[in-house]
Amino acid sequence: MKTITKLALSGAFATVSMANAHAHSTFANPTAAEEATSVIALQVPHGCDGKATTELQVKLPEGFVFAKPQPKPGWELEVIQGNYAKTYDNHGKTVTAGPVEIRWKNGNLPDAFYDTFVIQGKVSGIAAGKTLAFPTTQLCSTDGKVVWDQVAAEGVDPHSLKSPAPALTVTPKMPAGHDHAAMAMMAGNGAANPASAAVVKLGDLEITGAFTKAMLPGQPVGGGYFTVKNNGQTDDVLVSATSPIAGAVELHEMAMQGDVMKMRRLDTGIAIPAGKTVELKPGGLHMMFMKVTEPFKAGGEVPVTLTFEKAGKVELKLQVGPSAPSGVQNN
Repeated sequence: MKTITKLALSGAFATVSMANAHAHSTFANPTAAEEATSVIALQVPHGCDGKATTELQVKLPEGFVFAKPQPKPGWELEVIQGNYAKTYDNHGKTVTAGPVEIRWKNGNLPDAFYDTFVIQGKVSGIAAGKTLAFPTTQLCSTDGKVVWDQVAAEGVDPHSLKSPAPALTVTPKMPAGHDHAAMAMMAGNGAANPASAAVVKLGDLEITGAFTKAMLPGQPVGGGYFTVKNNGQTDDVLVSATSPIAGAVELHEMAMQGDVMKMRRLDTGIAIPAGKTVELKPGGLHMMFMKVTEPFKAGGEVPVTLTFEKAGKVELKLQVGPSAPSGVQNN
């Protein structure tokens, strides 16, 4: 039995012209470590005989589990749930079902441009050296269609196929504990995260845990997160944010409306009530960096200026963690 979760987003998305387009849909990084969580970015280089891509369907192979797609502004998102052929361990909990197909729908990716579609998931039960294929279908307008579903037999070069499915090669697992420090940086807490120890004060406001994530190749936007505590007796509002390395920084919220998750821009700002703590985090309130001049790189910093209605302006530096740490699942 399959169930479908739908996610609708408003707003436009950005694409980047690709000078040297690949003929086939492929992953930006074609490897993933065994028994580790990775972020994979599927590159879509063209449409269907000149027509714009309006839907992308990606089937997840057995062994790629606990998948979480990245929403794309301007596209609806469907996550199709189904039963796994095997059972998997998720932090001591036995899991027998989960996402088996991801569909980005009702978008518009012109044939002259390319974009990436991002999924986080864990490779489990697949030995190093093996290949995982992700059959993919592009739908264009009302009648265009391109299918990438051919899986190469062992020893056969997938490039020899006419319509090869995008594939990942499984690599040996990372040493135990290798990425715990990276996870702490990305999550915005823990002793290993420089941001967790930094406290920025502005009047009665106290800002901590400022972080962002490294951007993947072709990723058009970046997110920004921090926690702000209002120690005063007067409500305040975060009204805007700017950065010298982004054309615009918007304040956004992701929240459930009925059975649909929606992302919306908060034109009136984010309320910071007196005596309360407000957290900007992935999947909730957050900043969105648009028209980024240079992709965020792990280990770097992203400067941002926050403007509050009453407290005024303050400079903040977001610590850049990895796009996703291998071996950690964020359920």
